[in-house]
Amino acid sequence: MKTIIVTGAGSGLGKELSLLFSQQGYHILLTGRSVDKLSAVKAEIEQAGGAADCVVLNVQKESDILTRVDEISKNHKVVGLVNNAGVGHFGPFVKITEQEISEMLHTNVLGTILMTKAVLTLLQEQGEGLLMNIISTAGLRGKVNEAVYAASKFAVRGFTESLQKEYENSPITIKAIYMGGMNTPFWEGSNHIADSSRFRSPKEVAKMIIEQIDQDEIIIESKKS
Repeated sequence: MKTIIVTGAGSGLGKELSLLFSQQGYHILLTGRSVDKLSAVKAEIEQAGGAADCVVLNVQKESDILTRVDEISKNHKVVGLVNNAGVGHFGPFVKITEQEISEMLHTNVLGTILMTKAVLTLLQEQGEGLLMNIISTAGLRGKVNEAVYAASKFAVRGFTESLQKEYENSPITIKAIYMGGMNTPFWEGSNHIADSSRFRSPKEVAKMIIEQIDQDEIIIESKKS
């Protein structure tokens, strides 16, 4: 069975994409930092007749990534990677702390780059593959009180567009996904969004992504239709 790795798969969009890909016959490797959340998603996939396994993984640590990906490659035929893991801290730029800046850059940018570097080698060996980077519309335009978050997403946009050019004549397809805010726990503890219920659900966004998966660039705005 062909395997797709999904980072940040314990909740939100990562969870919903994992469920949809599993329904297409893929074995899903659910990665994240919370084994409880990953196990719950695994159980949901299996109850629906799919196959999944959990891998606790910190995308900020290259040594952790290399060890886990090496272990994965020995037991699974990896044909896809969904870089979904991400964090956001919002507010006036001068009030964002160094720790918050570091966390966003190390997770959103470095984590995406390091995961991609490790898994692309496997995709090249298989002679096929899908790389999907979940970027956010913050990677398309700047937003108030999102300066560093947007900077991290603009970086991932440049990284993704460059890889699309580098691999345009290869059997590896690379997708850039720009979605607006979703109604998820991502906003908990933040005053940046007053009412996240006006946003699309992650299930709705995941379905829209799969429906448009033939496109190299998918843009889904946050407001409900």
